[in-house]
Amino acid sequence: MYWFLVIISFLLAGIKTQKPKKYKKVSVIIPAYNEEETVATVVEVVRKVSFVDEIIVVNDGSSDNTEAEASKAGARVITHETNKGKGEALFTGYKEAECDIIAFIDADIYNLTSKKVEAMIKPILDGKTDITKTKFSRASGRVTELTAKPLLNFFFPEISFEQPLSGQFAARKDILKRINFESDYGVDVGIVIDADVLGISITEVDIGAIEHDMSSLSDLNLMANEVVRTIIDRANKYGRVIMIDDIGYYIRMSIVGLSFVILGLFTIFFVKFVPLTLGIMIGVIGIIIAVYYIIKVIIKSIVMIRKTPKANLFKSFVKIHFPMIISIIVLLLMISTFIGAAHYSNGVLSIEPNSRNLIIYADDSPRDNSISVRGPYIVDTAIENESDIIRMPSDAMLSLGIKANDTIKIDGEWYTINDTRPNEGDIIRLPLEAKDELGVEDGDVIQNSRLKEIFAGSTIIHNYEKDSISFEEKYIVSSRDRNASSFEVLLNNESIASSSGIFKNSSTYDIAINGEYVTSISNLNNTKFEFENNTIEIVFDDTNSTSIKQYVRQSQGNFLDFII
Repeated sequence: MYWFLVIISFLLAGIKTQKPKKYKKVSVIIPAYNEEETVATVVEVVRKVSFVDEIIVVNDGSSDNTEAEASKAGARVITHETNKGKGEALFTGYKEAECDIIAFIDADIYNLTSKKVEAMIKPILDGKTDITKTKFSRASGRVTELTAKPLLNFFFPEISFEQPLSGQFAARKDILKRINFESDYGVDVGIVIDADVLGISITEVDIGAIEHDMSSLSDLNLMANEVVRTIIDRANKYGRVIMIDDIGYYIRMSIVGLSFVILGLFTIFFVKFVPLTLGIMIGVIGIIIAVYYIIKVIIKSIVMIRKTPKANLFKSFVKIHFPMIISIIVLLLMISTFIGAAHYSNGVLSIEPNSRNLIIYADDSPRDNSISVRGPYIVDTAIENESDIIRMPSDAMLSLGIKANDTIKIDGEWYTINDTRPNEGDIIRLPLEAKDELGVEDGDVIQNSRLKEIFAGSTIIHNYEKDSISFEEKYIVSSRDRNASSFEVLLNNESIASSSGIFKNSSTYDIAINGEYVTSISNLNNTKFEFENNTIEIVFDDTNSTSIKQYVRQSQGNFLDFII
């Protein structure tokens, strides 16, 4: 029994201190300069982390007892005879470390905990990233906010870490071989930039609050100078200065050229008072400017790409070139529209661009959408066996105030309205007789605003359905929108529908049930009537509206017909 308990104890101990399946040796480098008060505490905290194999304190020419305190706490101490700077201290530790993963931790942290250290190293041990850098809440950060972030945002906009100068970070040792260590305070931001540009995976880890000594203004001034120098050096090295300066100018001139091309096309097709010759001249000048500077942009970009690692350059490249890319897309869309509107017949090329109609309703009429974009529509012949059916898009139906299964009378012939067939978009299919009467042919393009003109004079029966009751309203399409009156239909005091249309003063409008005359209305007076224990009311309101629906008068048929 005793041997069994011993085995269990060893297994539990192994579980508590186990490393990842593939063993990785971890070293912690602590650069220190005159940190005798805190270095021992930092070393002791790091020693509590079970997977740390080696602790190296690089004593960077300290004049106090930093070396003795670090050694007493159990760290391996490497001493610089003179103060060489933080970057040199980190590099010394990196060269001496015998490990797979290195963590760099400052020696002046008062509230360091083993959990903070573990949070830095664990993502690399788990294979989730190559480098971790920390972010934490602190009282300072002036160099970060006033110097590092603005410059990084300008030259390296793809880098968006909260604290690029955090000071505490960890990395795989083989990855650090690809990075240039700065000798001073520029080392932190240099590693961040190198890692990003080289496409090395880098993750920002939140380790909570950090307390350490506040730097003096003179130290902050020195730090800011070294950070600025590092960022500018990297910007030159990776071609970002060229990208901002030369390429930026060429891009701006390219946009000027593209804008001239767009302006030329616009004046040719849409501005009548500008002579055609002037529009063509504007477009040609724009083409010359755009082509010349786009070629310049391409040449400079190729030079920059050749001297810069390809990894994360793409993000900055797109951000810098974005305005030119958008201008090119706009121009291509315009050109594709004109190509799509081109027709060639009998040796004549005709370009007739047609735009969609933006519809904005400013009245109070009940509608599903007060703002919509509709049309244009293309006329085609009705398909076989549909000589009494008109197919049209839903947008066209909305403009005419109709829906599927309504009926329309054109020159004495009645047709059923139906939806367009799948994948036919904005095609209106009309029987031959309807096309002849409406004066349209196959291939004609109809603007949404012209629909009411083309269908003017046609009679429409529009259907409403509500539970066990339905009714039809009958109207004639007007060629233009006119002032209209709105009304509501109530069944047993419950609203079942509302509509609006054109009523003529002093005219009478008949109401029927199942085709039989029941009552009439005139002068927009409300009316009420009963049928088989049902009470039906027509109530008018003062809503301001317009419509193309001109309701049929008494001599033309029933204005409303209820089917009960």
